[in-house]
Amino acid sequence: MNLSKQIKRLREEAGFSQEELSEKIYVSRQTISNWENERSYPDIHNLLLLSVLFNVTLDELVKGDVETMKKVIKKDEMNKYSYIMGGTILAAAISFGPVWKIFGDVGLLIPLILWAIGMWAAIKIEKIKKEKNVKTYKEIVAYMEGDDVEQARAERSAGKDLLSKTMIVVVFAAVALAIVLLSLWVSGMF
Repeated sequence: MNLSKQIKRLREEAGFSQEELSEKIYVSRQTISNWENERSYPDIHNLLLLSVLFNVTLDELVKGDVETMKKVIKKDEMNKYSYIMGGTILAAAISFGPVWKIFGDVGLLIPLILWAIGMWAAIKIEKIKKEKNVKTYKEIVAYMEGDDVEQARAERSAGKDLLSKTMIVVVFAAVALAIVLLSLWVSGMF
């Protein structure tokens, strides 16, 4: 990404140390270091502060990074893990009754293993979301394309995110339970 190089170049041209820049835009020195070493990416608020401080347009600051951000938003890797998660948990729920009937208690290892794989994929998805800060990228792309940034920001609401995640877990668990019960009923175990 070019932004890390841009921030470092502009900081050095302005004669600021990482510490001085961090004080000017109210972040830690470590945050500046992370930006310059591509370990994290500034949010839209910090990008705007940097563009004002360095007297460059936002377009000049992030030029070349918008296409990279768009690729991150597509979340191809996240889609792969989503399919793994959904497929293995569905297979675990469907197989529960039949494997229990056929193999007894030992057969329950099969749905347990499938469930564990699904949970592993769910954890990978959460890591990618946190690592890529997808919502922040959405805000930046919305700004760059002239879309409503406030709408993208509204998606970042902690309360809304918590409620949304809770509802997804509850609905997903209810569907999985219904499939397990159906699986037990079809196999004559319930």
